[in-house]
Amino acid sequence: MPQEIERKFLVRGEFKNYAVKCLTIKQGYISTVHGITVRVRIKDNKGFLTIKGGTNTSGTSRYEWEKEIPYNEANELMALCDSGLINKSRYLVPAGKFTFEVDEFHGENQGLLMAEIELESEDDVFPQPEWLGEEVTGDYRYYNSHLAKNPFTRWK
Repeated sequence: MPQEIERKFLVRGEFKNYAVKCLTIKQGYISTVHGITVRVRIKDNKGFLTIKGGTNTSGTSRYEWEKEIPYNEANELMALCDSGLINKSRYLVPAGKFTFEVDEFHGENQGLLMAEIELESEDDVFPQPEWLGEEVTGDYRYYNSHLAKNPFTRWK
């Protein structure tokens, strides 16, 4: 089974100068039941369908299946998504042999900056740049599926 192993952090500083690429992402959720999500994503001009399982106890690992689908089909599937689409810019920032994906959220999640790093194992040691803030791995509030229903700008 394909496993996604990642850690998430808030961003507290300038990172854009280190980015090598920026992507535009729009995504929505067809289903979010019992920790399992079915997501539709448009990344620049490419469509993707993703199924994610629940996380392990640390919130670091979970099953992930993703397939590229035609752009027009991804656009059609957006109409099936629950309310609350996620719009963000994703910056790719190299860090040693790894790459941080730093998401700058827009719309109702404006003001949220979050970095994710995908690892080969939960024990991987990785560089921690000065702009990396508090770790939020496993904090469900920062899952994109949660942010779609409970946007950052509405938090108290």
